[in-house]
Amino acid sequence: MIDRIGRTVDSNAFQIFVIAAIIIAGILVGLDTVPEISQKYAGLMYVLDRIIIWIFVGELLLKLVAQWPKPWRYFSDGWNILDFAIVVACFLPIDSNYVLLVRMVRLLRVLKLVRAFPKLQLLVSALLNSLPSMGYVAVLMFLLFYIYGVAGTFMFGKNDPLHFGSLVASMLSLFQMVTLEGWIELMNIQVYGCDRFGYDDALAVFCQHPSTSPMSPVFFVTFIMLGAMIVINLLVGVMITSLEEAHQEQIETEKATLAILQKTETNLEDKLEELHTQLNQVQITLEGIRQKSR
Repeated sequence: MIDRIGRTVDSNAFQIFVIAAIIIAGILVGLDTVPEISQKYAGLMYVLDRIIIWIFVGELLLKLVAQWPKPWRYFSDGWNILDFAIVVACFLPIDSNYVLLVRMVRLLRVLKLVRAFPKLQLLVSALLNSLPSMGYVAVLMFLLFYIYGVAGTFMFGKNDPLHFGSLVASMLSLFQMVTLEGWIELMNIQVYGCDRFGYDDALAVFCQHPSTSPMSPVFFVTFIMLGAMIVINLLVGVMITSLEEAHQEQIETEKATLAILQKTETNLEDKLEELHTQLNQVQITLEGIRQKSR
């Protein structure tokens, strides 16, 4: 019985059924953002939501039973813990006043798709493994933003108070620049002055001390080179390295599993050979007893 449940849980049909339920759960959460649909089909959506929850509960129970008589082995896998947390979250006694929290809990079900696709698991594992290295890159980026933010506030604060009037505003403008979005416009404000570029109509009131800075392109170009070209590439490099490590780890795990299976198969073959030898001896013994009895 337990073996049959285990085969059912590992079967492709069961996996496809669960994936379909997850996709439907994600679609329901998306439809809930459309007031016309969520109000018109509220009853149907509620019924589907309840059905999906109990499908997830059934999946959880089947996987626990498949591990019997050691059901706690289910929690040795981090992805199983995530599934368990999502299912438990669906039954938390959340008051109806906290509608946003209820919707966020429902949205968590979409994360089960990560478990459904091994390649997606590999990407998430690589991302998690890269966090320590990305932390150092983030520190480097913060130092870069801070240095250029302070310099930008001193250099352009009076001419461009909206973008460089304070350290926070400067760092936000630098973040915009590192995405390569609108950095030419920011540079032109400093080159030509706020009275001639960027502060038109309603914004003109903020242009109190216009000035020009012909050397400002050096500031912007060097930041783009360091921030957008070098640091971002470092982040990409860390991610690629972590992805390769995660892929290699997956290969090693598969090799170890295959080695265990081969060893088990070899042991079974040895035992079968031993049983075959014992059976031959028993047959010889029985044949001898028959001959003596005659």
